Amino acid sequence: MNFKMNTEQENMLHDINVVDFVTVEMAEYLDTHPMDREAIEYFNHYMRMKNQMTRDYANKYGPLSLSVADNSCKEWKWALQPMPWEGGC
Repeated sequence: MNFKMNTEQENMLHDINVVDFVTVEMAEYLDTHPMDREAIEYFNHYMRMKNQMTRDYANKYGPLSLSVADNSCKEWKWALQPMPWEGGC
């Protein structure tokens, strides 16, 4: 497969998805190995990366979820951006 990313927004989404995959897999591992300190550190590292990447994306293109919506804004931007089926994301 040849995936061609042609915009900064697509590249950012791709990177967020990769890091999100890592965090989901690590969470599943930690469900069965909750005392693995090295895995916990690894998980925390990638969660910090994911949170920063998601904030960076939200600052440029709007929030991907309500949890990263800017709480200090004076307007409800979540409903104003295009939905995925409208060409958003």
